[in-house]
Parts: sequence; structure tokens; C-alpha cells
Amino acid sequence: MTEIHEGQRVAVLADAQNLYHTAQSLYSRNIDYSGLLEKAVMDRELVRALAYVIRADSPEEESFFEALSEIGFERKIKEIKTFGDGSQKADWDVGIVLDAVTLAEKVDTLVLASGDGDFARLCTHLRHEGVRVEVFCFESSTAEELIDAADAFHDMAEREEEFLL
Repeated sequence: MTEIHEGQRVAVLADAQNLYHTAQSLYSRNIDYSGLLEKAVMDRELVRALAYVIRADSPEEESFFEALSEIGFERKIKEIKTFGDGSQKADWDVGIVLDAVTLAEKVDTLVLASGDGDFARLCTHLRHEGVRVEVFCFESSTAEELIDAADAFHDMAEREEEFLL
């Protein structure tokens, strides 16, 4: 496992939908993305911070998207797809994986802010490539296989005053 040091290059990938739904269901609160970014970087060199969001046409989402930019996140925005039967789908799993694999050769550490177990294989791959992987999420809603696949897991529930608004 790579040790944490000041000159370490870090990328932060935040699965905003996963974080939003978790924070709402557990606490009826929102994520403090400024606090998340600060704790994820930990005085290391930030290479990129990406927030993956879904456009749902709600009135407050544009101000949320702007706030993410002001904090320092690049926004990746996907539109919700509505199918003929009325069902809707939008997720960023493939986009997050592609960005993580692309960034792997430019960073020492990748911070993944998500509890989605689908990313466990990504963590294993990145670690095999020599990238330190840190996961930030709420333990009660994070897949065990994701926690096991990371070099470090940071339970946001232990410091909710730093991660929730």
C-alpha cells in the first residue's frame, strides 16, 4: 500500500447520485462537497476533482451544479433517459470507470466517493496498477466488497459534521 505524503498526486471522483441518495435516506441532509474535497485531498496535490451528476430538471439543480464548480469540481452532467414504458435511467458507472482508468497513469491516489459495490473490481484493477485507492462514503450504505477492495475506507458517518450540510 502506498503511503500518504505531501507530494502525492490525487484525483477525486464523486458519484453525486449515490452520495445524494445515501445522505438523504440516512440523514435527510445534503453532502458538503467542500468538506468532502478538503478531506479527500488532505494537503496533497489535487490533479482533478470530478463530480458526476444527473440533470433531473429540478429548480435547484443549476445552483448546485454552479456550486460544485466554485468548490473546484469539474462537473460531468448526464441527462435522464426516459423509455417508452415511462421508466427512467441515468447512471455514471461506465463513465466513472473510464475516467478512473484514464487518470491512473497521472495520479498516485484515486479517491472514490461512492458506496456502489460495482466499483470493487475497478479498485482492484487500480491497485494492481500501483494506484492507491481511497473510498469515502457512509459505511452503513457501502458495499462490503468495495470497502475490502480499497486501500483505505473513510466512513463519512464518523465525521458527519464535516461531510453533511
